[in-house]
Amino acid sequence: MKYLVIGTAGHVDHGKTRLIKALTGIDTDRLREEKERGISIELGFAYMDLPDGRRAGIVDVPGHERFVKHMLAGIGGIDLVLLVIAADEGVMPQTREHMDIIQLLDIERGIVVLNKVDLVDPDWLELVEEDVRAFLDGTVLEDAPVIRVSALTGEGLPALREAIVAQTAGLRDRTGAGQTRLPIDRVFSVVGFGTVVTGTLASGALKIGDPVEVLPQRLVSRVRSLQVHNQKVQKAGSGQRVAVNLVGLETQEINRGDVLAAAGLFKPTRRVDVRLFLLGAAPRPLKNRARVRFHLGAAEIMGRVLLLDRDELAPGEESYAQVILEAESVADRGDRFVIRSYSPMRTTGGGRVIDANPPRHKRNQPAVLERLATLEKGNPGELISQFLQGGPAPLTESEVAQGTGLEPETAGAVCRELEAGAVLRRLPGAGFLAHTEDYRRWERAVIGILKDYHGRYPLREGHPREELRSRAFSGFSTARFQDFLTALEADGVVTLYPQSIAFREFAERELPEKARKTLTELEGLFRAGGMQPPATAQALEKLTLPDPEGQECLHHLIRGGTLVKIDNEWCFHAEAVEEARKRIANYLADHEGLSVGEARNLLGTSRRYTLPLLEHFDRTRYTKRVGDLRVLVKK
Repeated sequence: MKYLVIGTAGHVDHGKTRLIKALTGIDTDRLREEKERGISIELGFAYMDLPDGRRAGIVDVPGHERFVKHMLAGIGGIDLVLLVIAADEGVMPQTREHMDIIQLLDIERGIVVLNKVDLVDPDWLELVEEDVRAFLDGTVLEDAPVIRVSALTGEGLPALREAIVAQTAGLRDRTGAGQTRLPIDRVFSVVGFGTVVTGTLASGALKIGDPVEVLPQRLVSRVRSLQVHNQKVQKAGSGQRVAVNLVGLETQEINRGDVLAAAGLFKPTRRVDVRLFLLGAAPRPLKNRARVRFHLGAAEIMGRVLLLDRDELAPGEESYAQVILEAESVADRGDRFVIRSYSPMRTTGGGRVIDANPPRHKRNQPAVLERLATLEKGNPGELISQFLQGGPAPLTESEVAQGTGLEPETAGAVCRELEAGAVLRRLPGAGFLAHTEDYRRWERAVIGILKDYHGRYPLREGHPREELRSRAFSGFSTARFQDFLTALEADGVVTLYPQSIAFREFAERELPEKARKTLTELEGLFRAGGMQPPATAQALEKLTLPDPEGQECLHHLIRGGTLVKIDNEWCFHAEAVEEARKRIANYLADHEGLSVGEARNLLGTSRRYTLPLLEHFDRTRYTKRVGDLRVLVKK
């Protein structure tokens, strides 16, 4: 069965709820307060089957001015809007505000329902319809049909149903398209099932068992069950009204305005880059850094508007802006939003999200404005190139698709084209993507850091990997950094060691004559000491090697395997350690165990050296202590 979502809009008491009941038989007023006051406070939901076999979910939104934010939560994901206007009152203030929101959310399919025609005479009805037509002129609904209806008597309902079918006949099936994301507009608990959230699936698909997370809190859960228009389903697709039963979460952990998404796909943000339009009916210009109510999906968040190319935005004008939010939100490129003034609350503008996770911007910067223009209007190749260039880290194809708003298949194909053209560089391993200019910039940074490090520590193997990542590449995850280093090694730029990284030219160099001489002398002291080597401090003192030069020489011999560090005081030459290992093995081949005294005699040394050496063999799992004896560890 194919689905679509219909939303209502219109002034309070113009009969939206009664109209829905007349169409569907379902009363969407759920709350006792709504019953008592006769108005819809919360969002209500109903559904109807159309003559062509499709099922339409209907979102009944409140019409009272104080409840406009609830209306915004319900109308953002709809396919068709029913703008309800009472014939006995005509266009009213909230009618105008709702029409502004329809404009700003770019809802192009709609029907104007002239309700309560049973209350007026024909002449008055003609005047009201003429006034409504004038009101719609120049709006997205200027060509919408106007259907005369009485929800009370049923007059005009067949014509309205036919108009709904006609207006949605060419509707593109968006089921399953995009990354899974559900703006949550209701949260409640069902006895025996637990927490349920509802909303219109903005993109992607959900199926039972899917791992999901609630953002921005990053609460991890799983889909226990699904309903679409009161029917249990195994899978739900984008554009459908969905109720999702979540595993392991409490209702108090989730709020209206949160987003349910596929795990790991979306990153909460406190800033979004947008194309902002200020309504011509706005009472005053919007000044830079003005505080506004930012409505996105089902969320209302306070924020400030940073105008990027001017000091104020006049009514009827538009510009690029960055909205700095006071709480985290979840957005995607292409999302429609609405702004309302802080006080008094009034819809003043809106627009479209261009970048859902942008960096901070300086104002009046041509490069910033050029980038936003490309992100807004560029072709897929330009979008991806612009999106990746200057980023803090390589990204996956999935992240590129999500960040640019492209379909995953399209993003993948374009990324491969850009890779073939050397615009992008794909890293080995997980296949992370980087803009080629960024890759070269990161490469130059690594080379500079390594050359400086090698100059200060010429005897060290290389720069510690994790230290390099945390200090210079903190935007990279460990996996992304590892794949980047692997790419550098494949290019012949660096040499990778288990815990460090060296510039390739440094790794293949010969040590200076002075360093080789010092290392040879230091090694000679430990080789000559055999089973009775000098303490490390004494050896460095004998060669007059001050710290840190002495420690660097010592660590170089240890890393190279020439010396074996036994503990903080003692190092043995590797030849002496191997000789001790052989003697112990030969002894234990004919004896059940080896005491410290027997080991001392076997090695021809004193207890001062024997005990640290035996403890080293215990730590390295060559021997183990059983009572007062040592035995070989069975492999």
